[in-house]
Amino acid sequence: MANHVSSLKRVRITERRTAINKMRRSRMRTVIKALRKAMANKDLELSQSLLPKTYSVVDRAAKWGIIKKNTASRYKSRLAARLKKLQPAA
Repeated sequence: MANHVSSLKRVRITERRTAINKMRRSRMRTVIKALRKAMANKDLELSQSLLPKTYSVVDRAAKWGIIKKNTASRYKSRLAARLKKLQPAA
């Protein structure tokens, strides 16, 4: 265990940041799961309404460093591709 005051402070900060990051990652996964469930149920209207919210949460997670930028881009790309398959051909 750390003995220096600054080390003890870093431990406290790290624990607090870890809890916040865990909460944010969990929220991101929940939002993605909800969108995937709507797509699986072929609910086009709900899926289209959830997409911008999901993009926002994923982008913020990338901004905060919860996930990497390319990972965020991959999530968004795959979700958009799945949504596009749901839409009827024009």
